[in-house]
Amino acid sequence: MDRNATRGLPFIKMHGAGNDFVVIDSRGREAVVTPALARALGDRNRGVGFDQLAEIRSSQDADFALDFWNNDGTMAGACGNATRCVSDLVMADLGRDQVELITARGRLQARREDGRVSVNMGHPQRDWDQVPLAHRVDVMHLPLPGDPVAVGMGNPHCVFFVPDAEAVPLRDLGPKIEHDPLFPHKTNVEFASVIGPDHLRMRVWERGAGVTLACGSGACATAVAAHLRGLTGRRVTLQLDGGVLEIDWRQDGVWMTGPVARVFDGMLSPAFLAAL
Repeated sequence: MDRNATRGLPFIKMHGAGNDFVVIDSRGREAVVTPALARALGDRNRGVGFDQLAEIRSSQDADFALDFWNNDGTMAGACGNATRCVSDLVMADLGRDQVELITARGRLQARREDGRVSVNMGHPQRDWDQVPLAHRVDVMHLPLPGDPVAVGMGNPHCVFFVPDAEAVPLRDLGPKIEHDPLFPHKTNVEFASVIGPDHLRMRVWERGAGVTLACGSGACATAVAAHLRGLTGRRVTLQLDGGVLEIDWRQDGVWMTGPVARVFDGMLSPAFLAAL
């Protein structure tokens, strides 16, 4: 960070269905993001503000690598909408409509489809120790009020099916469930209701970020859980607070498709960086 403190640090602000990100491109150099930088940047009053921060890194095994940070300074193992947003940037750089990338989740594929961007988020993790949970339980019926489902998508998710997702006091319930002892690494929390054939309304509390307008990995986990509960088919449309995502659970993994937007490019000042 010291070498950037004297000249500033460029970044890009993006969002996917209202799920907003700061993107820092560190290809061709060492990674620069630290917990302190993530917390400072994530402050919507004193920094830039984001749901997650995505840092692009060079990779010898794929077109690029990607790390994710929450606004509390912790790292996130997966972030579907940020993956779609950054993939759109890299596809534009490379003049291609398909890329491969490396994340903590493993090797992923992304491509453009009819003006939107799709990413294969891989196969869902359905064993208790893969989610992970603290001890062996039935992941289809967790021993918590509301009978939720646990699904891993490179990060843990606890999915509740309710009559009306709009009526759920998300800010009250979200942090309690996130920190439940059943989840050793905390959890993302989704509440979903069926509003039509293969059509769900979903709201989300993200681990380390709080209430967000959308969550790509959460949408994937919810669609998987809904199909396993017999509520939907394998292809599901999800209406989130910030927009619509389409999930298709195929043989090669869970594909997520949705919009991306590049909002603005900016430069972190030397004074801001020096204060970290």
